[in-house]
Amino acid sequence: MIRPLVRGLHAYVPGEQPKIKGLVKLNTNENPYPPSPKVLAAVKKATDARLRLYPNPTAQALREKLATLHDCSPENIIAGNGSDELLALAVRGFVEPSPKSKVQSPKSALAKTTVQFFTPSYSLYPVLADIHGAAKNAVPLKADFGLPGIAGLKRGKKWNFNAALTFVTTPNAPSGRGYRTAELEKLCRAQNGVVVLDEAYVDFAGENALKLGLKFPHVLVARTFSKAYSLCFQRVGYFVGHPELIAALDKIRDSYNVNGLGQIAAAATLDDLKYYRANFKKIIAAREWLSRELTKLGFRVLPSQTNFILAKVPLFPVNEWLQKLRERKILVRWFSAPEVSDFLRITVGTPAEAAALVAAARKILT
Repeated sequence: MIRPLVRGLHAYVPGEQPKIKGLVKLNTNENPYPPSPKVLAAVKKATDARLRLYPNPTAQALREKLATLHDCSPENIIAGNGSDELLALAVRGFVEPSPKSKVQSPKSALAKTTVQFFTPSYSLYPVLADIHGAAKNAVPLKADFGLPGIAGLKRGKKWNFNAALTFVTTPNAPSGRGYRTAELEKLCRAQNGVVVLDEAYVDFAGENALKLGLKFPHVLVARTFSKAYSLCFQRVGYFVGHPELIAALDKIRDSYNVNGLGQIAAAATLDDLKYYRANFKKIIAAREWLSRELTKLGFRVLPSQTNFILAKVPLFPVNEWLQKLRERKILVRWFSAPEVSDFLRITVGTPAEAAALVAAARKILT
């Protein structure tokens, strides 16, 4: 009764949600600060008789506010049930299923079955390709997690400039590495298929590439209200791009894909950006402090442009660090990809949470 493709799938594994009270939760990159009081007030006000009604099917009011923010038209924007839903829609909308799931030759007119991404990056991308029955083309980043140059990609045998869909996480996860808009533009210019620049963490970075979604007809920029805007619970994200791509995705999304309270919360967020920008500064300051303190203890902390850091552990194997931190009621994240298997990914929490992590690490090492 179950399709063979589904029987063979390995589902995406999200970060652990704690079942023990009192844990310092630094494993899922949530914002440590609550939503703006104005957002909470707007959501509370909306919990009335309208809950029996369907929400606006196109998130029109939210899209209009986003269009004003980004100096574009609402037709350049589609809202989703988190940006993850839109990533899945991009696979469904732009990639043909591949019966044999093999990467097509770069010489083909368009590798219609190929989902391409760098590695290591967001581990949902290969899962989305597998669910769709598409071919996967995972291309290693440089040793420092930087993007390979166009010349290097052209010389390499793996990169496919004709891939139907290419995902680029910028800044990167799990490394935290930020990328210059100029180098992303070169990559976008070279690609013949659709490119999604996944900017989930961009509010903690030095620059963004949103203009590329409005400049090129084959580029989409993904944003979310989860990481920077404290709305993980509501699941709201959006794409910015050419109206033709947006309209194609609009055809295949669920009719009421963004819940009404989420639309209200996200719209209210845009009315109080000053509050959130102050939080960004606090998180960035805590990130830099945490990086310095862990470096003093012997960790190798990679430069980060996100609200997390990736740190190579000293003295003990990484699985021992996970256990020892958990014993001290601190959760962090580990990934099995060979390039990062000796590292821990640590969310930047409040200054108190960062201090608790440093204190725990110091005790473990003594």
